[in-house]
Amino acid sequence: MLKLKSAIAVILLLALTGCGAFFNQPYQQQRARVGEVTPVSEKLVNFPLPQEPVVAGVYNFKDQTGQYKSVENGSTFSTAVSQGGTTMLIKALEDSKWFTLIERENLSNLLNERNIIRNTRSEYRKNQNPNEPNLPPLLYAGVLLEGGIISYDTNIITGGAGARYFGVGASTQYREDRISVYLRAVNTSNGKILKTVYISKTILSQAVSANLFKYVNFQRLLETEIGFTKNEPVQLALKEAIEKAVEALIIEGIKDELWLPRASEEATATIIKNYEDEKAEAEATQIYERFLTERRGQNAITAAAGISLINGDLPDPQPQLNVKLGFKRQLNSHLNLDFTFNKFNLENKTVFNQGFMSFDLNLNYNILPYDKLTPYLFFGVGTNATNNFEQIDPKIQAGLGLEYLVKENIGVYLYGEHNLAFSDQLDNIDAGTMDDMFYRFGVGINYYLTQPSTQFNKKKELERLKKKEIKALKRENRRKMQEELKSNRKSKSNN
Repeated sequence: MLKLKSAIAVILLLALTGCGAFFNQPYQQQRARVGEVTPVSEKLVNFPLPQEPVVAGVYNFKDQTGQYKSVENGSTFSTAVSQGGTTMLIKALEDSKWFTLIERENLSNLLNERNIIRNTRSEYRKNQNPNEPNLPPLLYAGVLLEGGIISYDTNIITGGAGARYFGVGASTQYREDRISVYLRAVNTSNGKILKTVYISKTILSQAVSANLFKYVNFQRLLETEIGFTKNEPVQLALKEAIEKAVEALIIEGIKDELWLPRASEEATATIIKNYEDEKAEAEATQIYERFLTERRGQNAITAAAGISLINGDLPDPQPQLNVKLGFKRQLNSHLNLDFTFNKFNLENKTVFNQGFMSFDLNLNYNILPYDKLTPYLFFGVGTNATNNFEQIDPKIQAGLGLEYLVKENIGVYLYGEHNLAFSDQLDNIDAGTMDDMFYRFGVGINYYLTQPSTQFNKKKELERLKKKEIKALKRENRRKMQEELKSNRKSKSNN
């Protein structure tokens, strides 16, 4: 019974793990609904209106990838990307209210229908009403919008994690695809390409599963499995990419004064600045969402604590406390120069225990300087001395470490270093052919006194200031409300 209860508890735990999927399972058919919107859809709808809409025509915004859906067995004639790019683009242009759209995708149908109208009116004018008006002329486009879906890359990154113990296991998997679109505006008067924008969007697929396969008793096997998958619709990803392209094209045109919004100069400047910040951040982000920007300031104070371990002529080395303080100066993105003061002890069990200090100058090389997490190597020279300065020896040191930025100006790091003293007298024994050595390992903190002057950091600083202003405003509102409550209570008590 105890085993059965344990198994039931495991099943319940697995059920809770996938409860989100269970509570949202499609047990019945769903009715037709208005199509989903994306965050960019809302931005387009709420975008400032233009001073004058641009008459635009879209002949074709097609899939230029030529890809078909991949299947495990056999072949398929279904395309990997929706063929309705033109319709999506027209809808996005209509939502923005910046363009007066004219029909060009099925122009032959429109011309045929106009011929029918023209012939019918001509016959009616002859036989019935000689004053029947002529058919008005067609609008012509001032701008043509061209481009298309230029890439659909599958499995640009895949991965997952899982674990199993005594028949109980769980796993998760993910996959990312990527779709890219180009959109350009062409002047119909002279054929000049006014602007071209490029937008990419990742498409995420996830799978989560948990299972139990266990004998709960003799010849009694319990087996259960829970799981769900989520695949981001390609159509929605394409819709968002096209809408983002329309937004980018409008703002690029505002920058070059091809068209202007019905807004103040200050509001227009804010729109352009926000777009430039977003563009700079996108340009600094690599394909796998690695945001490459200067993160570490030029000057930093460093402190660490750890252990030291001697490697000399005596046996049984014992770990002892090591602390250090220092200052670090950035030379460029990859190189730093730091000066540190170390206080430590070296000990061999029962035979030697001596306090030392060292003054070290190191050249550090950051392997991934634009990432929050970076390994680094260092090499340098130093001076080793006993506490009473009776023995002073030069030395060299080298090592490696790993730093992680927990905040914009605070980094936590682990390090290990090898120190070679130019003396065989560290342990007061002169034996062998090699000088004495010792090792230091520790964990520390880098406190950066300044921040790089990048667009990213400026944006972060503005966000912090806005948050402070909002908090101050909330405090002021609460204070006013409390004062009003107090005054109301006083007036009631007086009455």
